[in-house]
Amino acid sequence: MRFTRRAALAAGLSLTALGLAAPALAQAQPARLKMVLNWKYQGPQSAFFIAQDKGYFKDEGIDLTIDQGEGSAASIVKVAQGSYDIGFGDINALVDIVSKRPGEDTPLAVYVMFNVPPFAIATRADGPIKTPKDLEGKTIGGPANDAALKLFPAFAKMAGIDASKVTITNMQPNLREQMLMRGQVDAAFGFVNTISFSAKSAGMNVERDFRFIQYGDYGLDLYSNSIVVSRKLARENPKAVQGFLRALNRGVKDMLADPAGSTDYVMKREPLLNRAVEVERTIATIKMEMSHPEAAKVGIGDVDDERLKRSIGVVVEANGLPRAPAPEEFYTRAFLPPLAERPTSVSAKTN
Repeated sequence: MRFTRRAALAAGLSLTALGLAAPALAQAQPARLKMVLNWKYQGPQSAFFIAQDKGYFKDEGIDLTIDQGEGSAASIVKVAQGSYDIGFGDINALVDIVSKRPGEDTPLAVYVMFNVPPFAIATRADGPIKTPKDLEGKTIGGPANDAALKLFPAFAKMAGIDASKVTITNMQPNLREQMLMRGQVDAAFGFVNTISFSAKSAGMNVERDFRFIQYGDYGLDLYSNSIVVSRKLARENPKAVQGFLRALNRGVKDMLADPAGSTDYVMKREPLLNRAVEVERTIATIKMEMSHPEAAKVGIGDVDDERLKRSIGVVVEANGLPRAPAPEEFYTRAFLPPLAERPTSVSAKTN
């Protein structure tokens, strides 16, 4: 498939809006690209490693280096700073950056993988925190770059929490579950599956010991982790962006077809992981974070335009951002594989 001016227009977004000049579209050289993940190696990242190990990226003329991440919000910042060409991170962190830096060379979201909000606050099941209001007067801990922590002001406003009565403290991500269970913090920020399966890996009983307050239950119907690319890459080598997504999409389909087997590609990078836990984590992530009903219409990777606009409004208002960026300032479907080539359902593959 060739990336053409006609294709971009058909996607509902002009090349001018993307800042892509026509001469750059002729570039066809193999690309050496650097990508940063959302977090440390985990089963749900297997789509990237499948695409790498099976040669899907190579087929597209891409020599890709993949580094572990430090949080879904941090990945967006690293791409914005120019440290990486591609990142896998929270699209809401991108809204924040674009709102504050209008007209600058901010990154683009090009493939939204997680279409159900995973953001949560974990508490002890035997503790006094049962509702969001109970968080007042308490201490919540989380890694500094955790997306749920970053979105707490938005959640607090939607859930009727006086955020000034909540103390937030930072911690190393590998200490989150232990500090919560030891009572060193009253609650902890994170993705529900990240906390659940990190706790299981540490031998904890999640069903017995943890309670989760999930942002999506209180009106934050947000998209989350997406592929973002530097605008420089999109401008200078759009063919590489298109090829990257084509290769990744093949990896996503392989992961959905065999979630358990896909975990082996992650285990190759980190043999000390508990394979059984990572298989369970992968299946749970697919079911809980990639299963929005809209996928049947728009496919994995794309968004519902009206839902995206609403989510922008929620993030901007709740966080007091200076302005609401238009979707086309930070998101484009111009590089996506055709809908016929993208998954439109995940449930049947994880039963």
